[in-house]
Parts: sequence; C-alpha cells; structure tokens
Amino acid sequence: MNRNDLRRLDLNLLIVFETLMHERSVTRAAEKLFLGQPAISAALARLRSLFDDPLFVRTGRSMEPTARAEEIFALLSPALDSISTAVSRAADFDPATSTAVFRVGLSDDVEFALLPALLRRLRAEAPGVVLVVRRANYLLMPNLLASGEISVGVSYTEELPANAKRKTLRRSKPKLLRADSVPGPLSLDDYCARPHALVSFAGDLNGFIDDQLLKMGRSRKVVLAVPQFNGLGTLLAGTDLLSVVPDYTAAALTAVGGLRAEDLPLETNSFEMSMAWRGAQDNDPAERWLRSRIQMFCGDPDSL
Repeated sequence: MNRNDLRRLDLNLLIVFETLMHERSVTRAAEKLFLGQPAISAALARLRSLFDDPLFVRTGRSMEPTARAEEIFALLSPALDSISTAVSRAADFDPATSTAVFRVGLSDDVEFALLPALLRRLRAEAPGVVLVVRRANYLLMPNLLASGEISVGVSYTEELPANAKRKTLRRSKPKLLRADSVPGPLSLDDYCARPHALVSFAGDLNGFIDDQLLKMGRSRKVVLAVPQFNGLGTLLAGTDLLSVVPDYTAAALTAVGGLRAEDLPLETNSFEMSMAWRGAQDNDPAERWLRSRIQMFCGDPDSL
C-alpha cells in the first residue's frame, strides 16, 4: 500500500484494531470506545478484509490474535502514537487556569507515602485540574500505559510497552518497623524469632527478604499479610510484630507516632523506583508539567 492508497483507509479502523489487541474482547472494546458491539464487529470484518487475515481467533471467552495481527500491532502502535503527537495542540499549558484531567498510576507505597505532598503542590499551582489515581505495580503498569488508561505511572517497574519512556526517581533501602519498647536495635536472631507482617498486593507470604534469609540459611515467620500500607501502623501497635517497608514509607508511618524504624540486621539491595509514561505524550506541555512535579515530590535527588 502506497501513500495514495491511504486515502481509502479509515483511521478509526486502526483504533478499533489497537483496542481489540489490548482488550481481546468485542464487548470490552465496545465499552472502551463507547460504541455498540455491532459497530465493533462490523469494523473487525472490514479489518479482516483489509489485511486479508482473520486477525483474531476465539479461544474460550478470549479472542487471541494471529501471528499477522501481532506483526501489524508491533508496527501500528508506535505509528498511532506519532500521529497523536503530530495532531495534538502544542498550546502552552497554564496550570493556574487549566481544568485538565490527569490519569496516573501509583503503587500503594507511593500513594500512601508520597502522594500527599505531591497533591498539596498540585492544588496550590493548579486548583482546577483533576487527578485520577489508579492502583498500579510492576504487573499492572504495562497494560495501563499501553491501553491509555493512565498517561504516567510511578512504581517499581520491569517490562514496559515498547513506546513507553522511563526515568529513575529514587533508589530506596528497606527499613524495619517495630512498635515495641525493647531498647536497642534487633539482632538477626531476634529478627528471625519475631513474627512478621508483610504488605503484599498479591497476598504472598514470601518476599525478597525471605530470599535473602534463605541464602544465609535463615528464615522468618510471616503471620500477617495485608494488601496496603495504610493502616499498617495501627496493626503493629501493641504487638511484637515486625514489618519491612521502603524507607520513604517508613518515614511517613513513623511521623504519625507509635512506631520506630531502624536498619535491618542483614544486608539488602536498594531498589529503583521509576516514573514511566506514554511516548505519545512525551512532549505534551500539560503532561511535562505533571511529570516535573512528580519528579520534584516523589523523587529523591540525594539518592540519584
């Protein structure tokens, strides 16, 4: 197909195709695009004719893409991002008068410990903007960015969409939280003998600490797993429970009172927390302003 042939192509078909690749369902694609299911089905029929390929094959309740669909998607997604950037308005962004809606993804530790200071700054500079926060982590972030449900996310990240960009915000060390009144830091023996509380999004009873202890021929006993950091201080209060959290989360929890934080009695690695965003919005003035504030209030220049 040459460029003259592109005049026969409906760009909306490509948007439907990209959405189907993300959702793997006609029903969910229709909901995402605010269209009826018959319209999505009709668009899929036209796409199959255009590319001379089935594109999607039903497997149970899901529609699995063919090899040809995967090939098209790898080329199409960055191209659509480039088109979006090219046709977007390049107007200056004025935070004081803007009513923009920003959709961001934050891991639970970031939402609990770092969002309050960021929100205060956003409210002071841009009282008319709306912030929509989605729960994100290294498992959820790729799909949230790829589907456009968020424009930027802050979390520990691994794999990201090919067109996403990433910047390290801080390197953090874990801290040990305790609510007891026993003086002095805990020894490794004490640490292993005490019961532990674990914050786990997936409900796991093992974490990176357990892997490190295993290498040392040691172990600990996790007796509580909760999905979020909010309320952890209340749960530890009046108990001999211990919990390991990122250093910035420990600072937020100990600031309330009733808890103290100390270094762990074993060597641990630091962790990189990153900000990731959609390549299509890399040069958007509003998004650039938001990312600068995220870096200012979620980042830690001293650790980079």
